[in-house]
Amino acid sequence: MTKRTLGISLYPDHSDVNEDKRYLVLASQYGFTRIFMSMLEVSEGKEKVAQKFTDLIKFAKDLGFSTTLDIAPNIFDQLEISYDDLDFFSELGADAIRLDQGFDGQKEALLSFNPQAMNIELNMSNDVAYLDNILSYAANRPFIYGCHNFYPQRGTGLPLDFFISASKRFKKQGIETAAFITSQSGTLGPWDINDGLPTLEMHRDLPLDIQAKHLFATNLIDCVIIGNAYASEDELRRLGELDRYQLVFRVELADEITQLEREILLDNQHVRRGDVTDLVVRSTEVRKKYKANDNPVNPASHTFKRGDIVIGNDEFGKYKNELQVVLQDHSDLRKNKVAQIPTDELFLLDYIGPWDKFRFRR
Repeated sequence: MTKRTLGISLYPDHSDVNEDKRYLVLASQYGFTRIFMSMLEVSEGKEKVAQKFTDLIKFAKDLGFSTTLDIAPNIFDQLEISYDDLDFFSELGADAIRLDQGFDGQKEALLSFNPQAMNIELNMSNDVAYLDNILSYAANRPFIYGCHNFYPQRGTGLPLDFFISASKRFKKQGIETAAFITSQSGTLGPWDINDGLPTLEMHRDLPLDIQAKHLFATNLIDCVIIGNAYASEDELRRLGELDRYQLVFRVELADEITQLEREILLDNQHVRRGDVTDLVVRSTEVRKKYKANDNPVNPASHTFKRGDIVIGNDEFGKYKNELQVVLQDHSDLRKNKVAQIPTDELFLLDYIGPWDKFRFRR
């Protein structure tokens, strides 16, 4: 399985190179390692464009970034080069080119054997047998990557079920995948319309870190890329701190929470039982660890709603100090409410399956 990574996007045709460099330095400090760089036009002439992109890509490479160039088909015409010769892009220092538009399958397979050893990124946002066709022509698999589109116009992003179906086509073939999330402070994109740049429409107005949590939680995306520029430092920090391999829910603590309950909640690795239930997510290992600790019934309400986190109290017998996340509303005097998951993260509960690991943080 591929290690999960974080990426940013740059738009040198629309931005100031010094601002781009400042952003790269900041992103590198928070653990970002991939760049999606748009090359939309060569209006300044081939040599000037080459100089600008070479400078920026080398600066990024020295910080540990790998760069994918997103190339519109008209760029090849403007540069008077063909898809059969990737020397120009290799000499810029790019590690990959992204093909927004596909060919016949045989062409992409041949491209994956390019002598410059550049990765070829394919558009993942079409739920058709595009990848299977390319692989059937004996493509060079280690050099084939997948990357979804982003959608600048509100209302045009992918629906979740379509996204999942399209992504599975790549994941089942073991191809490395990427998708976009959108900063709530970024204003730069490739076009004059910029209502955010997510892959999934449901992400457009969500905090950046929740979007990333969701993409990683699907287990279908290896690299999460911020589609627009520039994300704020707070957004970069939150993404840098993100656990890319398990869900970590933000929680709001209940006023009545005890020191023991706080420790059970925040200082332990939680694992959902393999024999799942519809009522709650059960984390049972903690009850064994804390079986000798008393936990009195608290005076708060014992009627719970979805997203509440409860811990068994002294009335719960052998289940005392078991932690549960409520999936369906119910009442039970034997459980104390200790925290709740914020509304905007509740949908992530659907991604805790049997034996899945999860944690909580304030």
